[in-house]
Amino acid sequence: MQKPAVTVMVKAARLAGNVLLRNINKLEALNVVQKGRMDYASEVDADAEKVIVKELKRAYPEYGIMGEEGGVQSVNRYMWVIDPLDGTSNYLRGFPHYCVSIALVENGEPIDAVIFDPLRNELFTASRGAGAVFNDRRIRIAERKDLGGAMIHTGFAPRERQRTSAQLKAVDALLVQAEDVRRTGSAALDLAYVACGRADAYFEAGVKAWDIAAGVLLVREAGGRVCDFKGATPARMDSRGPETQQIVAGNVKISDALQKVLVNTGYAAEFDAKF
Repeated sequence: MQKPAVTVMVKAARLAGNVLLRNINKLEALNVVQKGRMDYASEVDADAEKVIVKELKRAYPEYGIMGEEGGVQSVNRYMWVIDPLDGTSNYLRGFPHYCVSIALVENGEPIDAVIFDPLRNELFTASRGAGAVFNDRRIRIAERKDLGGAMIHTGFAPRERQRTSAQLKAVDALLVQAEDVRRTGSAALDLAYVACGRADAYFEAGVKAWDIAAGVLLVREAGGRVCDFKGATPARMDSRGPETQQIVAGNVKISDALQKVLVNTGYAAEFDAKF
């Protein structure tokens, strides 16, 4: 049975998804703001977040909120961590791969998660200790035992471009063993795909709490493991956590093998100053 909080989150995510879909044919007319190098936001991002926040506040007015567009509005033991449009660059170019991501975190740990792909009408939900669900069907992570034949997803965060050469060295080493390494442009969907077995593993640096909080819980509840590049548990995912962090996700064997490649190629050492 779905938790009351998840029911509210699903409604909020679907309402935000409607905002995204209504504006698909108006992309050229949207007001777009460049927040940083290759980091954009549009009025659609803001409108979608407003819809989410309104719905969540109506049900849980005492909870804190941290959104990609609105920032930290309030701080509490329980906080909503929101990305109203994960994959903004994809959306603005008409590339059909983006989603709405909402997590409820308790003291920095995600306890409820919703990721909604409005284009495909695909809904991923999870609650701590209750498993992960994809469109009303329980999901489990892929059982691949090693990197041989693995499908690995990654990302090239704009804020980490100074380390691209080190990341490409790791990608090169992975391609010797894996089937492929792919970059889709949505960290939340990457994690959801790992949770349901569409991808075997995912790694990326420079991700923020709203990028990964919901997806991290999905992977864990689907039987997977999430760690940082050195194999440690990720930092807290709320306003008290770090601005960015690095994660690896997959089943225990795959995530361990992937994490070792990141160490052996020197990519993990690029972040020593941050640990």
